Amino acid sequence: MEWSEELAGGLLQAAPDAILVIDGERIVLANDRAEQVYGWPRSELVGQSVEVLMTDEARVLRAERRRLFDESPPGSIGSIVTTARRRDGSSFPVESSTTIIETPQGRLAVAVVRDVTERVRTEEEKARLLAEAQAHRSQRLESLGQLAGGIAHDFNNMLGVILNYASFVIEEAESAEPDVSMIAADAQQVVRAGKRGTDLTHQLLAFARREVVRPQPVDLNAHIVEVQELLRRTLGEHITLIFRPDPGLPTVTCDPSQIEQLLVNLALNARDAMPAGGNLVIDTGLLDDRVRLRVSDSGRGMAPDVLERAFEPFFTTKGSGEGTGLGLATVYGIVTQAGGEVSMTSEVGLGTTVTVLLPAGATAAPADVDEQPGATDGHGETLLVVEDEDALRDVAGRILTGAGYRVLSAEGGAQALELAAGHDGEIDLLVSDVVMPGMLGKELAERLVVARPGTRVLYMSGYAQPVLASQGTLDPGVALLEKPFTANDLLAAVRKRLDG
Repeated sequence: MEWSEELAGGLLQAAPDAILVIDGERIVLANDRAEQVYGWPRSELVGQSVEVLMTDEARVLRAERRRLFDESPPGSIGSIVTTARRRDGSSFPVESSTTIIETPQGRLAVAVVRDVTERVRTEEEKARLLAEAQAHRSQRLESLGQLAGGIAHDFNNMLGVILNYASFVIEEAESAEPDVSMIAADAQQVVRAGKRGTDLTHQLLAFARREVVRPQPVDLNAHIVEVQELLRRTLGEHITLIFRPDPGLPTVTCDPSQIEQLLVNLALNARDAMPAGGNLVIDTGLLDDRVRLRVSDSGRGMAPDVLERAFEPFFTTKGSGEGTGLGLATVYGIVTQAGGEVSMTSEVGLGTTVTVLLPAGATAAPADVDEQPGATDGHGETLLVVEDEDALRDVAGRILTGAGYRVLSAEGGAQALELAAGHDGEIDLLVSDVVMPGMLGKELAERLVVARPGTRVLYMSGYAQPVLASQGTLDPGVALLEKPFTANDLLAAVRKRLDG
Protein backbone atom coordinates (compact mmCIF):
# COMPACT_ATOMS: atom_id res chain seq x y z
CA MET A 1 0.00 0.00 0.00
CA GLU A 2 2.86 2.38 0.83
CA TRP A 3 4.50 1.59 -2.50
CA SER A 4 1.19 2.34 -4.33
CA GLU A 5 0.88 5.74 -2.64
CA GLU A 6 4.43 6.64 -3.66
CA LEU A 7 3.71 5.54 -7.20
CA ALA A 8 0.48 7.57 -7.30
CA GLY A 9 2.31 10.60 -5.97
CA GLY A 10 5.07 10.21 -8.56
CA LEU A 11 2.58 9.90 -11.39
CA LEU A 12 0.75 12.99 -10.15
CA GLN A 13 3.91 15.06 -10.16
CA ALA A 14 5.06 13.74 -13.55
CA ALA A 15 1.82 14.64 -15.31
CA PRO A 16 2.32 17.17 -18.15
CA ASP A 17 -0.86 19.07 -17.19
CA ALA A 18 -1.85 20.92 -14.06
CA ILE A 19 -3.88 18.69 -11.70
CA LEU A 20 -6.04 20.13 -8.95
CA VAL A 21 -8.09 18.15 -6.43
CA ILE A 22 -10.99 20.19 -5.06
CA ASP A 23 -13.43 19.34 -2.26
CA GLY A 24 -16.11 21.50 -3.79
CA GLU A 25 -14.77 24.90 -2.73
CA ARG A 26 -11.15 24.61 -1.72
CA ILE A 27 -8.05 23.12 -3.28
CA VAL A 28 -6.81 20.14 -1.30
CA LEU A 29 -4.06 18.92 -3.65
CA ALA A 30 -2.01 20.36 -6.55
CA ASN A 31 0.92 18.99 -8.54
CA ASP A 32 4.15 20.70 -9.64
CA ARG A 33 2.75 21.59 -13.06
CA ALA A 34 -0.02 23.59 -11.34
CA GLU A 35 2.68 25.80 -9.79
CA GLN A 36 4.12 26.50 -13.26
CA VAL A 37 0.75 27.13 -14.92
CA TYR A 38 -0.80 29.38 -12.25
CA GLY A 39 2.29 30.97 -10.69
CA TRP A 40 1.34 29.95 -7.12
CA PRO A 41 3.63 27.87 -4.88
CA ARG A 42 1.87 24.61 -4.01
CA SER A 43 2.17 25.40 -0.31
CA GLU A 44 0.11 28.57 -0.83
CA LEU A 45 -2.23 27.10 -3.41
CA VAL A 46 -3.48 24.27 -1.18
CA GLY A 47 -6.24 25.54 1.06
CA GLN A 48 -7.15 28.44 -1.22
CA SER A 49 -10.61 28.83 -2.71
CA VAL A 50 -10.64 27.55 -6.27
CA GLU A 51 -11.99 30.95 -7.31
CA VAL A 52 -8.52 32.55 -6.96
CA LEU A 53 -7.69 30.74 -10.20
CA MET A 54 -10.79 31.99 -12.01
CA THR A 55 -11.46 35.12 -14.01
CA ASP A 56 -14.43 37.33 -13.16
CA GLU A 57 -16.42 35.76 -15.99
CA ALA A 58 -15.88 32.25 -14.60
CA ARG A 59 -16.83 33.26 -11.03
CA VAL A 60 -20.33 34.15 -12.19
CA LEU A 61 -20.97 30.42 -12.71
CA ARG A 62 -20.21 29.53 -9.09
CA ALA A 63 -23.71 28.23 -8.32
CA GLU A 64 -23.75 26.06 -11.46
CA ARG A 65 -20.37 24.57 -10.59
CA ARG A 66 -21.56 23.76 -7.07
CA ARG A 67 -24.71 22.08 -8.40
CA LEU A 68 -22.65 19.90 -10.78
CA PHE A 69 -20.30 18.96 -7.94
CA ASP A 70 -23.15 17.96 -5.59
CA GLU A 71 -25.49 16.23 -8.07
CA SER A 72 -23.28 14.65 -10.74
CA PRO A 73 -22.67 10.89 -10.43
CA PRO A 74 -19.08 9.75 -10.11
CA GLY A 75 -17.17 10.02 -13.39
CA SER A 76 -16.32 12.70 -15.93
CA ILE A 77 -18.55 15.75 -16.20
CA GLY A 78 -16.95 17.01 -19.40
CA SER A 79 -14.23 19.18 -20.84
CA ILE A 80 -14.43 22.94 -21.53
CA VAL A 81 -12.19 25.67 -22.92
CA THR A 82 -12.29 28.73 -20.69
CA THR A 83 -9.99 31.37 -19.20
CA ALA A 84 -8.00 31.13 -15.98
CA ARG A 85 -6.10 33.62 -13.86
CA ARG A 86 -2.50 33.55 -12.73
CA ARG A 87 -1.25 34.86 -9.42
CA ASP A 88 -0.11 38.13 -11.11
CA GLY A 89 -3.68 38.74 -12.32
CA SER A 90 -3.07 37.94 -15.98
CA SER A 91 -5.57 35.69 -17.75
CA PHE A 92 -4.89 32.88 -20.23
CA PRO A 93 -6.92 30.21 -22.07
CA VAL A 94 -7.14 26.71 -20.63
CA GLU A 95 -8.80 23.42 -21.47
CA SER A 96 -10.16 21.84 -18.30
CA SER A 97 -11.46 18.26 -17.83
CA THR A 98 -13.19 17.47 -14.53
CA THR A 99 -13.95 14.08 -12.97
CA ILE A 100 -16.02 13.47 -9.80
CA ILE A 101 -14.73 10.73 -7.44
CA GLU A 102 -16.06 9.32 -4.16
CA THR A 103 -13.47 8.74 -1.41
CA PRO A 104 -13.65 7.78 2.28
CA GLN A 105 -12.97 11.43 2.99
CA GLY A 106 -15.93 12.51 0.87
CA ARG A 107 -16.71 13.67 -2.68
CA LEU A 108 -13.83 15.27 -4.62
CA ALA A 109 -13.42 16.89 -8.06
CA VAL A 110 -10.23 16.19 -9.98
CA ALA A 111 -9.53 18.88 -12.60
CA VAL A 112 -6.90 18.31 -15.27
CA VAL A 113 -6.01 21.74 -16.71
CA ARG A 114 -3.96 22.37 -19.86
CA ASP A 115 -2.60 25.79 -20.88
CA VAL A 116 -3.71 26.19 -24.54
CA THR A 117 -2.28 29.67 -25.13
CA GLU A 118 -0.13 28.55 -28.08
CA ARG A 119 -2.96 26.58 -29.65
CA VAL A 120 -5.37 29.50 -29.40
CA ARG A 121 -2.71 31.87 -30.73
CA THR A 122 -2.12 29.55 -33.69
CA GLU A 123 -5.83 29.29 -34.40
CA GLU A 124 -6.22 33.07 -34.18
CA GLU A 125 -3.26 33.52 -36.52
CA LYS A 126 -4.79 31.07 -38.99
CA ALA A 127 -8.07 32.95 -38.82
CA ARG A 128 -6.28 36.25 -39.34
CA LEU A 129 -4.33 34.94 -42.31
CA LEU A 130 -7.49 33.48 -43.80
CA ALA A 131 -9.29 36.80 -43.42
CA GLU A 132 -6.34 38.63 -45.00
CA ALA A 133 -6.22 36.15 -47.90
CA GLN A 134 -9.94 36.63 -48.51
CA ALA A 135 -9.52 40.41 -48.40
CA HIS A 136 -6.58 40.25 -50.83
CA ARG A 137 -8.58 37.98 -53.14
CA SER A 138 -11.43 40.48 -53.15
CA GLN A 139 -9.00 43.29 -53.92
CA ARG A 140 -7.45 41.27 -56.75
CA LEU A 141 -10.85 40.52 -58.22
CA GLU A 142 -11.77 44.20 -58.01
CA SER A 143 -8.49 45.16 -59.71
CA LEU A 144 -9.05 42.55 -62.41
CA GLY A 145 -12.50 43.98 -63.02
CA GLN A 146 -11.05 47.47 -63.33
CA LEU A 147 -8.33 46.13 -65.61
CA ALA A 148 -10.78 44.30 -67.88
CA GLY A 149 -13.10 47.29 -68.04
CA GLY A 150 -10.28 49.69 -68.82
CA ILE A 151 -8.83 47.46 -71.53
CA ALA A 152 -12.23 46.96 -73.15
CA HIS A 153 -12.91 50.70 -73.08
CA ASP A 154 -9.58 51.77 -74.57
CA PHE A 155 -9.34 49.00 -77.15
CA ASN A 156 -12.92 49.50 -78.28
CA ASN A 157 -12.11 53.14 -78.90
CA MET A 158 -8.99 52.21 -80.87
CA LEU A 159 -10.77 49.51 -82.83
CA GLY A 160 -13.52 51.97 -83.66
CA VAL A 161 -10.95 54.33 -85.16
CA ILE A 162 -9.14 51.53 -87.03
CA LEU A 163 -12.27 49.92 -88.48
CA ASN A 164 -13.87 53.17 -89.60
CA TYR A 165 -10.78 54.71 -91.15
CA ALA A 166 -9.96 51.39 -92.84
CA SER A 167 -13.48 51.53 -94.36
CA PHE A 168 -12.78 55.06 -95.58
CA VAL A 169 -9.58 53.83 -97.26
CA ILE A 170 -11.42 50.98 -98.97
CA GLU A 171 -14.26 53.21 -100.14
CA GLU A 172 -11.88 55.83 -101.52
CA ALA A 173 -9.69 53.24 -103.23
CA GLU A 174 -12.72 51.63 -104.90
CA SER A 175 -14.17 54.90 -106.16
CA ALA A 176 -13.94 55.80 -109.84
CA GLU A 177 -11.52 58.64 -109.19
CA PRO A 178 -9.73 57.91 -105.93
CA ASP A 179 -8.18 60.84 -104.05
CA VAL A 180 -4.70 59.54 -103.17
CA SER A 181 -4.11 62.25 -100.55
CA MET A 182 -7.35 61.33 -98.80
CA ILE A 183 -6.37 57.64 -98.79
CA ALA A 184 -2.99 58.51 -97.29
CA ALA A 185 -4.57 60.71 -94.60
CA ASP A 186 -7.09 58.04 -93.62
CA ALA A 187 -4.40 55.35 -93.56
CA GLN A 188 -2.32 57.57 -91.27
CA GLN A 189 -5.20 57.64 -88.78
CA VAL A 190 -5.24 53.84 -88.80
CA VAL A 191 -1.50 53.81 -88.07
CA ARG A 192 -1.91 56.28 -85.19
CA ALA A 193 -4.66 54.18 -83.60
CA GLY A 194 -2.50 51.07 -83.99
CA LYS A 195 0.42 52.79 -82.27
CA ARG A 196 -1.85 53.76 -79.38
CA GLY A 197 -2.77 50.10 -79.05
CA THR A 198 0.92 49.17 -79.07
CA ASP A 199 1.67 51.66 -76.30
CA LEU A 200 -1.20 50.30 -74.22
CA THR A 201 -0.05 46.68 -74.52
CA HIS A 202 3.49 47.66 -73.48
CA GLN A 203 2.07 49.47 -70.46
CA LEU A 204 -0.05 46.46 -69.55
CA LEU A 205 2.95 44.13 -69.80
CA ALA A 206 5.11 46.48 -67.75
CA PHE A 207 2.38 46.73 -65.10
CA ALA A 208 1.99 42.94 -64.98
CA ARG A 209 5.80 42.48 -64.99
CA ARG A 210 5.49 40.29 -68.10
CA GLU A 211 7.40 42.43 -70.56
CA VAL A 212 10.71 40.99 -71.71
CA VAL A 213 13.43 43.39 -70.62
CA ARG A 214 17.01 43.85 -71.77
CA PRO A 215 18.87 44.93 -68.64
CA GLN A 216 22.32 46.49 -68.72
CA PRO A 217 24.42 48.72 -66.46
CA VAL A 218 22.93 52.22 -66.67
CA ASP A 219 24.39 55.48 -65.41
CA LEU A 220 21.16 56.96 -64.07
CA ASN A 221 22.42 60.56 -64.03
CA ALA A 222 23.65 60.36 -67.61
CA HIS A 223 20.44 58.74 -68.78
CA ILE A 224 18.30 61.44 -67.18
CA VAL A 225 20.42 64.08 -68.93
CA GLU A 226 19.78 62.32 -72.26
CA VAL A 227 15.99 62.36 -71.81
CA GLN A 228 15.71 65.87 -70.34
CA GLU A 229 14.69 67.40 -73.64
CA LEU A 230 11.99 64.76 -74.11
CA LEU A 231 10.73 65.46 -70.58
CA ARG A 232 10.66 69.21 -71.21
CA ARG A 233 8.55 68.69 -74.32
CA THR A 234 6.27 66.42 -72.31
CA LEU A 235 5.86 68.97 -69.52
CA GLY A 236 5.36 72.08 -71.65
CA GLU A 237 6.79 75.57 -71.29
CA HIS A 238 4.69 76.44 -68.22
CA ILE A 239 6.57 73.90 -66.06
CA THR A 240 10.23 74.24 -65.05
CA LEU A 241 12.28 71.04 -65.00
CA ILE A 242 15.06 70.99 -62.39
CA PHE A 243 17.60 68.16 -62.22
CA ARG A 244 19.79 67.74 -59.12
CA PRO A 245 22.12 64.78 -59.64
CA ASP A 246 24.27 63.26 -56.93
CA PRO A 247 27.68 62.77 -58.64
CA GLY A 248 29.52 59.50 -58.37
CA LEU A 249 26.47 57.26 -58.18
CA PRO A 250 26.97 53.56 -58.93
CA THR A 251 25.11 52.20 -61.93
CA VAL A 252 21.80 50.38 -61.79
CA THR A 253 21.05 47.25 -63.80
CA CYS A 254 17.87 47.84 -65.77
CA ASP A 255 16.40 48.32 -69.23
CA PRO A 256 17.17 51.93 -70.32
CA SER A 257 13.96 52.15 -72.33
CA GLN A 258 11.95 51.27 -69.23
CA ILE A 259 13.67 54.00 -67.21
CA GLU A 260 12.70 56.43 -69.97
CA GLN A 261 9.11 55.14 -69.85
CA LEU A 262 9.07 55.52 -66.07
CA LEU A 263 10.29 59.14 -66.23
CA VAL A 264 7.84 60.08 -68.98
CA ASN A 265 4.91 58.58 -67.05
CA LEU A 266 5.87 60.49 -63.91
CA ALA A 267 6.32 63.69 -65.95
CA LEU A 268 2.86 63.27 -67.49
CA ASN A 269 1.29 62.82 -64.06
CA ALA A 270 3.13 65.87 -62.73
CA ARG A 271 2.06 67.97 -65.72
CA ASP A 272 -1.59 67.11 -65.16
CA ALA A 273 -1.23 68.07 -61.48
CA MET A 274 0.16 71.52 -62.40
CA PRO A 275 -2.23 72.97 -65.01
CA ALA A 276 -1.22 76.53 -64.05
CA GLY A 277 2.50 75.74 -64.07
CA GLY A 278 5.06 74.91 -61.42
CA ASN A 279 8.30 73.01 -60.84
CA LEU A 280 9.25 69.39 -61.42
CA VAL A 281 12.38 68.42 -59.52
CA ILE A 282 14.29 65.23 -60.28
CA ASP A 283 17.10 64.35 -57.88
CA THR A 284 19.26 61.29 -57.38
CA GLY A 285 21.20 59.97 -54.43
CA LEU A 286 22.42 56.89 -52.59
CA LEU A 287 20.41 55.37 -49.75
CA ASP A 288 22.30 52.58 -48.01
CA ASP A 289 23.15 50.18 -50.86
CA ARG A 290 20.46 51.42 -53.26
CA VAL A 291 20.28 54.20 -55.80
CA ARG A 292 17.48 56.66 -55.11
CA LEU A 293 15.53 58.46 -57.84
CA ARG A 294 13.10 61.07 -56.55
CA VAL A 295 10.58 63.01 -58.66
CA SER A 296 8.74 65.87 -56.93
CA ASP A 297 6.16 68.30 -58.27
CA SER A 298 4.61 71.45 -56.81
CA GLY A 299 1.10 70.52 -57.97
CA ARG A 300 -2.21 70.21 -56.23
CA GLY A 301 -1.36 66.95 -54.45
CA MET A 302 -3.63 64.05 -53.58
CA ALA A 303 -6.15 63.35 -50.85
CA PRO A 304 -5.31 60.31 -48.65
CA ASP A 305 -8.00 58.11 -50.26
CA VAL A 306 -6.65 58.90 -53.75
CA LEU A 307 -3.03 58.37 -52.67
CA GLU A 308 -3.92 54.94 -51.28
CA ARG A 309 -5.14 53.77 -54.70
CA ALA A 310 -2.64 55.65 -56.88
CA PHE A 311 -0.77 52.55 -58.09
CA GLU A 312 -3.93 50.59 -58.96
CA PRO A 313 -4.46 49.86 -62.68
CA PHE A 314 -7.04 52.02 -64.42
CA PHE A 315 -7.69 54.07 -61.30
CA THR A 316 -7.74 57.72 -62.39
CA THR A 317 -9.27 60.97 -61.25
CA LYS A 318 -9.09 62.39 -64.77
CA GLY A 319 -12.11 62.84 -66.98
CA SER A 320 -13.20 60.37 -69.66
CA GLY A 321 -10.73 60.22 -72.53
CA GLU A 322 -8.01 62.07 -70.58
CA GLY A 323 -6.01 59.08 -69.41
CA THR A 324 -5.98 55.29 -69.06
CA GLY A 325 -5.02 55.20 -65.39
CA LEU A 326 -2.05 52.97 -66.22
CA GLY A 327 0.79 55.47 -65.72
CA LEU A 328 1.62 54.84 -62.06
CA ALA A 329 0.70 51.14 -62.32
CA THR A 330 3.27 50.90 -65.11
CA VAL A 331 5.86 52.66 -62.94
CA TYR A 332 5.19 50.15 -60.16
CA GLY A 333 5.58 47.21 -62.55
CA ILE A 334 8.85 48.53 -64.03
CA VAL A 335 10.44 49.19 -60.64
CA THR A 336 9.36 45.86 -59.17
CA GLN A 337 10.63 43.95 -62.19
CA ALA A 338 14.01 45.67 -61.75
CA GLY A 339 14.15 44.44 -58.14
CA GLY A 340 13.43 47.85 -56.63
CA GLU A 341 10.79 49.61 -54.54
CA VAL A 342 8.59 52.61 -55.23
CA SER A 343 6.67 54.79 -52.78
CA MET A 344 4.71 58.02 -52.92
CA THR A 345 3.93 60.86 -50.54
CA SER A 346 1.48 63.65 -51.26
CA GLU A 347 -0.46 66.44 -49.54
CA VAL A 348 -3.27 68.46 -51.00
CA GLY A 349 -1.95 71.85 -52.06
CA LEU A 350 1.71 70.93 -51.45
CA GLY A 351 2.49 68.52 -54.30
CA THR A 352 3.57 64.92 -54.74
CA THR A 353 6.88 63.06 -54.44
CA VAL A 354 7.57 59.65 -55.96
CA THR A 355 10.65 57.84 -54.61
CA VAL A 356 12.21 54.93 -56.50
CA LEU A 357 14.92 52.74 -54.94
CA LEU A 358 16.93 50.50 -57.28
CA PRO A 359 19.68 47.99 -56.42
CA ALA A 360 23.11 49.48 -57.01
CA GLY A 361 25.37 47.78 -59.54
CA ALA A 362 28.91 48.50 -60.67
CA THR A 363 30.74 51.73 -59.83
CA ALA A 364 30.78 53.02 -63.39
CA ALA A 365 28.79 52.47 -66.55
CA PRO A 366 30.48 51.07 -69.66
CA ALA A 367 31.22 53.45 -72.46
CA ASP A 368 28.43 53.82 -74.98
CA VAL A 369 28.99 52.31 -78.39
CA ASP A 370 27.19 54.02 -81.23
CA GLU A 371 25.32 51.58 -83.40
CA GLN A 372 24.70 52.87 -86.89
CA PRO A 373 21.86 51.11 -88.68
CA GLY A 374 23.06 49.30 -91.77
CA ALA A 375 21.28 48.29 -94.95
CA THR A 376 18.24 46.08 -94.40
CA ASP A 377 17.73 44.69 -97.92
CA GLY A 378 18.10 40.98 -98.56
CA HIS A 379 20.46 39.28 -100.96
CA GLY A 380 18.35 36.30 -101.88
CA GLU A 381 18.63 34.59 -98.48
CA THR A 382 15.95 32.01 -97.71
CA LEU A 383 13.76 32.70 -94.70
CA LEU A 384 11.25 30.32 -93.13
CA VAL A 385 8.43 32.43 -91.63
CA VAL A 386 6.16 30.59 -89.15
CA GLU A 387 3.10 32.39 -87.81
CA ASP A 388 -0.34 30.99 -86.96
CA GLU A 389 -2.10 34.31 -87.62
CA ASP A 390 -2.77 34.27 -91.37
CA ALA A 391 -2.93 38.03 -91.89
CA LEU A 392 0.30 38.68 -89.98
CA ARG A 393 2.09 35.86 -91.80
CA ASP A 394 1.03 37.35 -95.15
CA VAL A 395 2.18 40.83 -94.09
CA ALA A 396 5.59 39.55 -92.97
CA GLY A 397 6.03 37.56 -96.18
CA ARG A 398 5.08 40.57 -98.30
CA ILE A 399 7.57 42.83 -96.49
CA LEU A 400 10.44 40.34 -96.69
CA THR A 401 9.82 39.35 -100.30
CA GLY A 402 9.73 43.02 -101.28
CA ALA A 403 13.11 43.53 -99.62
CA GLY A 404 14.82 40.81 -101.69
CA TYR A 405 14.46 37.72 -99.52
CA ARG A 406 13.11 34.34 -100.56
CA VAL A 407 10.29 33.41 -98.17
CA LEU A 408 8.87 30.03 -97.18
CA SER A 409 5.71 30.34 -95.07
CA ALA A 410 4.08 27.94 -92.59
CA GLU A 411 1.18 28.31 -90.18
CA GLY A 412 2.62 26.08 -87.46
CA GLY A 413 5.54 23.99 -86.26
CA ALA A 414 4.56 20.70 -87.89
CA GLN A 415 4.02 22.31 -91.29
CA ALA A 416 7.30 24.23 -90.95
CA LEU A 417 9.30 21.07 -90.27
CA GLU A 418 7.64 19.32 -93.20
CA LEU A 419 8.37 22.30 -95.46
CA ALA A 420 12.00 22.40 -94.33
CA ALA A 421 12.43 18.66 -94.94
CA GLY A 422 11.25 19.05 -98.52
CA HIS A 423 13.38 22.12 -99.27
CA ASP A 424 16.59 21.37 -101.23
CA GLY A 425 18.50 24.58 -100.53
CA GLU A 426 19.70 26.30 -97.40
CA ILE A 427 17.36 27.92 -94.88
CA ASP A 428 19.33 30.88 -93.61
CA LEU A 429 16.92 32.11 -90.95
CA LEU A 430 13.86 30.85 -89.09
CA VAL A 431 11.49 33.71 -88.22
CA SER A 432 8.98 32.17 -85.84
CA ASP A 433 6.19 33.20 -83.52
CA VAL A 434 6.73 32.00 -79.95
CA VAL A 435 3.31 30.87 -78.76
CA MET A 436 1.52 28.73 -81.36
CA PRO A 437 -0.97 25.86 -81.08
CA GLY A 438 0.50 22.39 -81.41
CA MET A 439 4.15 23.36 -81.08
CA LEU A 440 5.84 26.30 -79.41
CA GLY A 441 8.36 28.31 -81.38
CA LYS A 442 11.17 27.26 -79.06
CA GLU A 443 10.56 23.55 -79.73
CA LEU A 444 10.34 24.20 -83.46
CA ALA A 445 13.65 26.07 -83.41
CA GLU A 446 15.40 23.31 -81.45
CA ARG A 447 14.21 20.61 -83.86
CA LEU A 448 14.99 22.63 -86.97
CA VAL A 449 18.50 23.54 -85.83
CA VAL A 450 19.23 19.85 -85.16
CA ALA A 451 18.20 19.03 -88.74
CA ARG A 452 19.85 22.14 -90.21
CA PRO A 453 22.70 23.26 -87.91
CA GLY A 454 23.46 26.39 -89.93
CA THR A 455 20.01 27.94 -89.52
CA ARG A 456 19.74 31.02 -87.33
CA VAL A 457 16.63 31.90 -85.36
CA LEU A 458 14.64 35.07 -84.81
CA TYR A 459 11.57 34.90 -82.59
CA MET A 460 8.51 37.15 -82.88
CA SER A 461 6.16 37.71 -79.98
CA GLY A 462 4.24 40.24 -77.97
CA TYR A 463 4.31 38.05 -74.86
CA ALA A 464 7.39 35.87 -74.96
CA GLN A 465 8.44 35.78 -71.31
CA PRO A 466 6.94 32.44 -70.28
CA VAL A 467 8.79 30.62 -73.04
CA LEU A 468 12.02 32.50 -73.68
CA ALA A 469 13.02 34.43 -70.61
CA SER A 470 14.32 33.89 -67.10
CA GLN A 471 13.27 36.50 -64.52
CA GLY A 472 11.86 38.65 -67.31
CA THR A 473 15.22 38.81 -69.10
CA LEU A 474 16.02 37.26 -72.48
CA ASP A 475 18.01 34.07 -72.24
CA PRO A 476 21.55 34.30 -73.65
CA GLY A 477 21.70 34.00 -77.43
CA VAL A 478 17.97 34.62 -77.95
CA ALA A 479 16.92 37.23 -80.54
CA LEU A 480 13.40 38.59 -80.18
CA LEU A 481 11.36 40.96 -82.34
CA GLU A 482 8.51 42.31 -80.24
CA LYS A 483 5.03 42.56 -81.72
CA PRO A 484 3.52 44.64 -83.10
CA PHE A 485 6.36 45.66 -85.42
CA THR A 486 6.73 47.89 -88.44
CA ALA A 487 8.29 46.90 -91.75
CA ASN A 488 11.49 48.69 -90.77
CA ASP A 489 11.57 46.85 -87.42
CA LEU A 490 11.22 43.49 -89.14
CA LEU A 491 13.82 44.17 -91.83
CA ALA A 492 16.35 45.54 -89.33
CA ALA A 493 15.93 42.56 -86.99
CA VAL A 494 16.27 40.04 -89.84
CA ARG A 495 19.35 41.72 -91.24
CA LYS A 496 20.98 41.97 -87.82
CA ARG A 497 20.37 38.31 -87.13
CA LEU A 498 21.67 37.18 -90.51
CA ASP A 499 24.78 39.31 -90.14
CA GLY A 500 25.40 37.90 -86.69
